[in-house]
Amino acid sequence: MNLFKSLLGLGLCLSIAEATVAQTARNYNPIIPDLVADPSIVKFGDTFYCYATTDGYDKGLATSGPPVLWQSKDLVNWSFDGIFFPSAAKQLFWAPSYAQKVGKDYFFYPTVNTHIYVAKASSPKGPFKLVGEDTFEKGKAPAPLVLMDGPKKTKGIDAEIFIDDDKTPYLFWAQRGAAKLKPNMTELDGDIQVIQTKRNGYSEGPIFFKRKGIYYYMYTLSGHEHYAYAYQYSKVSPFGPYEFPKEEIIAKTDTTEKIYGPGHGNVFNIGDDYYFTYLEFGRSGTNRQVWINKMEFNEDGTIKPVKLTNKGVNPLNVKDKGLKIEETSASSTKPEYKVPHIYDATLKRTEYYNPANATDWSNGTRWMADANDSLATFTAKLSKSQTIKKVETYFVKPTAGHAYVLEGSQDGKTWVKCGGHDDIQIKSPHSDILNKKFQYLRIKFLKGVAGIWEFKVQ
Repeated sequence: MNLFKSLLGLGLCLSIAEATVAQTARNYNPIIPDLVADPSIVKFGDTFYCYATTDGYDKGLATSGPPVLWQSKDLVNWSFDGIFFPSAAKQLFWAPSYAQKVGKDYFFYPTVNTHIYVAKASSPKGPFKLVGEDTFEKGKAPAPLVLMDGPKKTKGIDAEIFIDDDKTPYLFWAQRGAAKLKPNMTELDGDIQVIQTKRNGYSEGPIFFKRKGIYYYMYTLSGHEHYAYAYQYSKVSPFGPYEFPKEEIIAKTDTTEKIYGPGHGNVFNIGDDYYFTYLEFGRSGTNRQVWINKMEFNEDGTIKPVKLTNKGVNPLNVKDKGLKIEETSASSTKPEYKVPHIYDATLKRTEYYNPANATDWSNGTRWMADANDSLATFTAKLSKSQTIKKVETYFVKPTAGHAYVLEGSQDGKTWVKCGGHDDIQIKSPHSDILNKKFQYLRIKFLKGVAGIWEFKVQ
């Protein structure tokens, strides 16, 4: 999580009717249709889980979105339904490590109100509850596992959990903090370690994993557009001693690809294939998104510098299906926005919010209505009148919830209600089963941010 300065002071692809879209025709980064940061991805069973920070709530680190858990079967199509850590719903929820299964329980290590806590559930998707009384009320909340002002000048944020082959659990956190955990997974065991690194300075978002007998410790440098990842490795133990590779910086801003600030993320694998997931800082501030690129190794076990690309990954060769949307329109469109830079003046991005962005199969673009539009609508016209089985709508700021009406029409003049709901629901996407024949579809916003990342029709 990019607390660098703040805490020191305190693609295009149109769907083709009933056909598949070629894998090479679209970009897969960013992977999630929302503003999300600090991703930690793990697979349990046939499902990938992305534990992360929800961005896009303005006021920087003074606010955050609620705890939601994005899930996917294929690393391409992601969804969530409700809040998976209810007691933290109105707290500052940041940078969780992915859940770890020990026995029949799943243990989870989020940063809440600037400290690392331990939570537990019987499923990786929760609901998680604090170990101890499940409340953050003063005087009743359990003690944090690691305080913000951590031991030995470490920072008690950004937990990373690792369990070795001998079942010994380890906890890593910001500013190079590390310790063993007791078998109960809820207490530190023994002395606090400070991992010695070749590069000094502020660091957060540690990543730790083991591959072919080698332990890898990754740590961030700097922040914002200058975010970068360095690494070192040990063939002895998680605490070292460490060896320092010749090419120690394995991810940094690529101005040619226009990818900025690869920050706090994690490494996961599918068999022998390894992937680096990270936040991308190109929207500036707490408006980040989650990206994935392939990680490769040299024969001696050292990591090759990761090639950051917009293309991303589609390891399971997923084919996109949908009905052809011929035209889009809306009651209004938010004015364009020039993204400000913090450190790097080469960051020159302008966000556009045109209705066509909602049907471009890109999680990095969106339609948004003008802020003064109190009766916002979005309309899509198909190539012809045909039976529509399902509509999936990925709203902007879905973690705050939406209520809406979905209408259908044969001629664009006479409309009938065919979906939606009057109550606010926190989920993405919102799915409507139609099995009706229409050429036009229209979303009317009742409550929630008037905007759509993606509008998919099947």
